[in-house]
Amino acid sequence: MLDFGFDKIALIGAVALIVIGPEKLPRVARTVGTLLGKAQRYVADVKAEVNRSIELEELQKMKSQFTSAVHDAERSVREEVDSATGALNQTWRDVTNDGSPTSYESIGLAPSLPEYRHPKKNWRLKRGATPLWFKQKAGVRRHSQSGAARVARFRPPGRT
Repeated sequence: MLDFGFDKIALIGAVALIVIGPEKLPRVARTVGTLLGKAQRYVADVKAEVNRSIELEELQKMKSQFTSAVHDAERSVREEVDSATGALNQTWRDVTNDGSPTSYESIGLAPSLPEYRHPKKNWRLKRGATPLWFKQKAGVRRHSQSGAARVARFRPPGRT
């Protein structure tokens, strides 16, 4: 940038003192200082904005690389699954259509899976089947109570 040594700054100060005068020099120096400060802040803001844009571009590159890697992995997994499924289906067709006497069709049996049946569990029935004496002994709450009602219920007799 600009290279200012001590001798150049002293020369500029002497010329400013002669041209501007000793009364107005402090005010001019303050004004120049504030303008230089604003300029430095503006340069710092521009640098920060440039750095943010560079980081954003880097993040976008990383995102595109990551998404391409994910798509490649997904494609390779899908190809492997498809090839394994094809091989399994081919093996199943070979086993079921080989014409040997041990196949299901030759002995008159068709392979079938059992039909799904819901277990018909009713947790309310199970919970209601617990005896009342056991619930009382185990301290199971059967009804909700507020704190004040619970205190009033368990207050010793004779106290009000």
